[in-house]
Amino acid sequence: MGRKFGWTALACVAALSFGGAGAAVAETLADALTKTYRNSGLIEQNRAVLRAADEDVAQAVAALRPAITWAGSVNYTNPTIGDELTGSLGLNADMLLYDFGRSQLGIDAAKETVLATRQALVDVENTVLLNAVTAYLAVRRSEAFVGLRENNVRLLTEQLRATRDRFEVGEVTRTDVSLAEARLAAARSGLAAEQGGLARAQEQYKAIVGDYPGSLAAARAPAVPGSEGAARDIARKENPQIRQVQHQVRATELIVEQAKLGRRPSLTASGGLSINDEGDDQTRLGLTLGGPIYQGGAVSSRERRAQAQRDQVRAQLYTTGLLVDQQVGNAYANLAVAVASIDASQRQVRAAELALEGVREELQLGARTTLEVLDQEQELLDARTNLVSSEVDRILAAYQILDATGRLTATNLGLNVPIYDPAAYYNSVKDAPFSTPSKQGQRLDRVMRALGKE
Repeated sequence: MGRKFGWTALACVAALSFGGAGAAVAETLADALTKTYRNSGLIEQNRAVLRAADEDVAQAVAALRPAITWAGSVNYTNPTIGDELTGSLGLNADMLLYDFGRSQLGIDAAKETVLATRQALVDVENTVLLNAVTAYLAVRRSEAFVGLRENNVRLLTEQLRATRDRFEVGEVTRTDVSLAEARLAAARSGLAAEQGGLARAQEQYKAIVGDYPGSLAAARAPAVPGSEGAARDIARKENPQIRQVQHQVRATELIVEQAKLGRRPSLTASGGLSINDEGDDQTRLGLTLGGPIYQGGAVSSRERRAQAQRDQVRAQLYTTGLLVDQQVGNAYANLAVAVASIDASQRQVRAAELALEGVREELQLGARTTLEVLDQEQELLDARTNLVSSEVDRILAAYQILDATGRLTATNLGLNVPIYDPAAYYNSVKDAPFSTPSKQGQRLDRVMRALGKE
């Protein structure tokens, strides 16, 4: 039974409210995601992997076209009568005419591999953008923790001053002063630790986004499917990991069919023209029909190997589906925990504030000790810290749901970036253009120049 979440109930915690309003011009999460998309070396790396897969299609197509080669030779001999220098120039052409569909199956398998590689690129994009969200929220969380700790240090410093004043007039003992001093020292230590955590979060942000964070605006959770079951259905259809393996399954099935045709013969046409230095020329035309008779079991081995790879990828499709289901379930579990924690933490903060106010008043009447006041202040600090973490976790869980469903992409997020077209390069090379004078070659040159500018 899928977990359900009402967006009306979540509206009150949709934005991270900690850390103040920030600067007038603050960097938003969308800004950070835009920079990440533009600057990610991992995305660019996988775009290059996709272009290499596109070229595999071009090479498979080229196997069905004529192969024309030339050769020139010069030979020197020293017979008993005198030196002799001869030369020749030849032109040869070969073309596969028929191979029972083996080459076409290779082309189809290469195309399926391209489609699988495109989905791998989408998966990388999802991962990179989720890392950027995580880094952004980590900085926001650390900034809030530092702010809480700084406020706590200021509060305890003032409280220590007041405790010392009361000690001077005999209202409290030296023990009360020592307790206040110890708690202030602990607060300063905690502040130093949180400042170190903020510095690490900023370094992680720079590594992912491309530069150090400035003033970061409050983040809002994206819209997600209203139930876990709905998200699972979407993930089964749209998650790039599943779609990638589906294309890999189809590619291996085609390779199995190709391997089964390995014993069939091939019909090849060939021709040649040669000229020697005496002006004699020779023309050659021919057809060749041939195939394997015995190759030491290699043909059968290739067929069995292809079948094993097909079975492997089919099993991988099953396990990938389970993994994606788990990712969706984990993300919704995280969301449920965060929502419940926000509600509980808000109640805890309100109760801790009232309790602290009461303890302070009772201290003035002599009904409470300094230690009890300090303990209550620590409880309030912990409650506020838990609330900050829960707010961050809720937003992060929503983005994890988008990642699990395959919708954490620049297109779905509406980022202000030029969206990479994975088909542009493929369409330029799929017919294996020969050279720049051709229209196809000129179009390919334009695509390559555009890639160089990205």
